Amino acid sequence: MKTLLALIFTAWTSLALAQAPAADLPTPGTKDLCPVCGMLVSKYPNWVATIVYKDGHAHFFDGAKDLFKFWHDPGKYAAGHSRDQIERIAVTEYYGLQAIDAKDAWYVVGSDVLGPMGHEFVPLASEEEAADFLKEHKGVRVLRFEEVGAGLPLMLDQGRFE
Repeated sequence: MKTLLALIFTAWTSLALAQAPAADLPTPGTKDLCPVCGMLVSKYPNWVATIVYKDGHAHFFDGAKDLFKFWHDPGKYAAGHSRDQIERIAVTEYYGLQAIDAKDAWYVVGSDVLGPMGHEFVPLASEEEAADFLKEHKGVRVLRFEEVGAGLPLMLDQGRFE
């Protein structure tokens, strides 16, 4: 019985943690600009990505592509900010339009779905959703957060996906 209760508690805790980013994540205001491209982020709520720092400061992005550009060179876009100051990173997942942990997301590139800045890393909540999206939207490949190198977001800007 104790083992069953421990398993239930572990599953419940994991679910609660998976949903945590959306629960207390700040939302972009009407004048918040993407630090990478300068677009008004609130105009594209289905694509919002967010970095929250340990001091509570947040940067909002108009898509995962600009989030990845920032991630690979934060000092270029926001002087005085570095990766070690980051507390949370979230992206808006495609199907449910909910904020999820960016490091847990699955990203499809090369699909027929374009974001505010053209070709985009389309965030999905699960491997199964990513595989379905890849087929349905003629995607080229699926990536995890750690697989996105510094050059890939720039390649997407050029319509290159490999």
